[in-house]
Amino acid sequence: TTLFTSILLLGTNYPMGIIPLGSANGMATELFVNPSPIEAFKDIIISDIVEGLDILLINNEHYTLHVGDVGINASIVDSYEKDKNRGMATYAKYFLEELKNMKPFTVTVKTDEDTITTKVFMSAICNSRKYGTGVPLNVVGNPMDGKFEIVLNEEINLSSLLKAGLSSFDDKYYDNQSSRVLMTSKAELIYDEPRLLQLDGEVIGKFKTLKVELLEGAVNLITTGRNEYIKKASHK
Repeated sequence: TTLFTSILLLGTNYPMGIIPLGSANGMATELFVNPSPIEAFKDIIISDIVEGLDILLINNEHYTLHVGDVGINASIVDSYEKDKNRGMATYAKYFLEELKNMKPFTVTVKTDEDTITTKVFMSAICNSRKYGTGVPLNVVGNPMDGKFEIVLNEEINLSSLLKAGLSSFDDKYYDNQSSRVLMTSKAELIYDEPRLLQLDGEVIGKFKTLKVELLEGAVNLITTGRNEYIKKASHK
């Protein structure tokens, strides 16, 4: 996977390229990789553009390139992973169960800029803007800018719940009134009790405290001029 390769390359000068061969190819899409595997491979061979890609380190042990969260989405992912069946029908079953049982929980977020305590249905740790299927969590994420976003989903309704999950029902909808977004390079999240964490679609375990550190430009990425993040990062 892209994340596993990135971890192996930490501390080296070897660049990596991305060939989209997964089911959703969310990170490839976020990084403006050509959706055709053959064309993406050609880009890796031909391109002379290499830029630093940020990685998030959590509790000095776990990594994420993309998005992690605690709350309703992590619970859906956990239930889905344990079910031998796959597909939208299975996902919808657990989605509806969480919809019936969801309750807000308390989280305190500490950054160098501020400390916030609030009740949320989900807290997300974002190195980019969207889940793998394109469902948006924020509009400012950039995995090449030396910052990451904490998204606090404080209010919930059907639209925002669809947006917060892995569903592709509403992949263009973004309502910034339903969540609070904090941009930082280091954060600590403290929950009212140990809660389930998922990173890049994998359930990691339950944690009461998450310490998140950004490793700026930790991996060299072979990319192309189509990558809009390069332009944005150069003007930060």
